[in-house]
Amino acid sequence: MTTWITICDTCKREDWDAASGDLTDGEVLAELIENRADGDVKTRRVSCLMGCTRSCNVAIQGAGKLNYTLGEFTPNDTSADAIVEYARLHAESETGQVPYRQWPQGVKGHFITRHPPLPDDE
Repeated sequence: MTTWITICDTCKREDWDAASGDLTDGEVLAELIENRADGDVKTRRVSCLMGCTRSCNVAIQGAGKLNYTLGEFTPNDTSADAIVEYARLHAESETGQVPYRQWPQGVKGHFITRHPPLPDDE
């Protein structure tokens, strides 16, 4: 089943310099994640996940599964690798819950929220 990584592309860490004209930290992380995601892991960008004090933020989401918000990432290869690997494990999980012992090291300590799946309309 498909897992989506929703990436905040407006995230800026405290040390981001607006005068530099460079990409936001969220845009850098988004590009790194997009270059790694494939198969059952898809990506989309949004402008603001409202976690500004914990940027860079992503949401790991799948229909009928537990969904997670993660943040406080450094926009680099290590973070992108860990986020995509966790999303692959989420995609493989029937419920969206991934046992802690399977978590990539790079996502440990980055979980902000967990959301239960939406109830069926019936």
